Amino acid sequence: MATIAILGAGIMATALTFPLTENGHKVNLVGTHLDRDIIESIQTTGVHPDLDLKVNDKVVAYQLEDAEAAFEGADVAMSGVNSFGVRWAGERLAKLVRPGMKVLNVTKGMEADDDGTLHLLPDVLRSYFDEDLANSVTWNAIVGPSIAGEVAVHHDTCVIFAGEDQDSLDYLADLFRTDYYHVWTSTDFRGCEIGAATKNIYAFAAGLGAGLLRKEGKQDDRYVRFNYNAAVFGQGQTELRQFMTLLGGKPETADGLAGVGDMYVTSAGGRNVKAGTFVGEGVPFSEVRDSLMKGVTLEGVQAIRVIGGALEPLTERGVIKPEDFPLCRYLYQIIEKDAPLDMPWEKFFGGMK
Repeated sequence: MATIAILGAGIMATALTFPLTENGHKVNLVGTHLDRDIIESIQTTGVHPDLDLKVNDKVVAYQLEDAEAAFEGADVAMSGVNSFGVRWAGERLAKLVRPGMKVLNVTKGMEADDDGTLHLLPDVLRSYFDEDLANSVTWNAIVGPSIAGEVAVHHDTCVIFAGEDQDSLDYLADLFRTDYYHVWTSTDFRGCEIGAATKNIYAFAAGLGAGLLRKEGKQDDRYVRFNYNAAVFGQGQTELRQFMTLLGGKPETADGLAGVGDMYVTSAGGRNVKAGTFVGEGVPFSEVRDSLMKGVTLEGVQAIRVIGGALEPLTERGVIKPEDFPLCRYLYQIIEKDAPLDMPWEKFFGGMK
């Protein structure tokens, strides 16, 4: 039996406790300062209020002030916070992780320097560790198409565990594998993380076609803009591969679960798609942000802001060409400058020839 300590009690972190505990392992689930009500609910009723499910008995919930006790003696340390909390998590995990642990990350995204240099969030997380500690643990991540609620109710889910050490990946995969949670492994750690970060960009774009239908009053029409959505999806896949090449991953990683598979499930629905749908209806994004979806966490929009914002300085430095990433560049104009919906089709797929 292994002990897994998780920092963050959101729906994804908690959903992952189901395969672990059903395999006989113990999970110590530590809430952040934003999770106090969640932890209290689990402690008193056993129910995670956002999942609306009872967690398994081998899950022990801890408030943040008890994190040290929860991580003591753990075999695996998981970061279960979202991208907005990665620096907060890095500061705390640097004090909780011990040599020999396997660090497993579910936080996805990137940060950018002023010159456009992009940093994967696992690298940001690691930057809070002193070098000796960072080198004494293994760094791993879960990527791929994974809706938390589906994992929790045992719907078949196929994911990739990515890292640089195959023995650690095999160990971690064995902890999680069940008859519904199917795990592949990959040592293309960078490529898998690049896919996990960039696919969120294109989830926002996936809502635009649905919004156009609503604007036209044709959402119940038999012709539902599948052609439009397919072209946007195809260009998104093209740009995923370009990001892989640009940032040091293997281009073929974009073709599997960590790329197009994850982009598909993220594009199927959710908050980012909803935001894109409003824009497709003709609502300026600033209104979506400040009114219609005020206070809603939009990781896809954040990915557009960070990654899309890096493209111009990268172009000025000659790292990429002006014609590269036309969809990402256009989405950046939508969220930063309220650009109207006018898809740059002629720039897609390398430009019309």
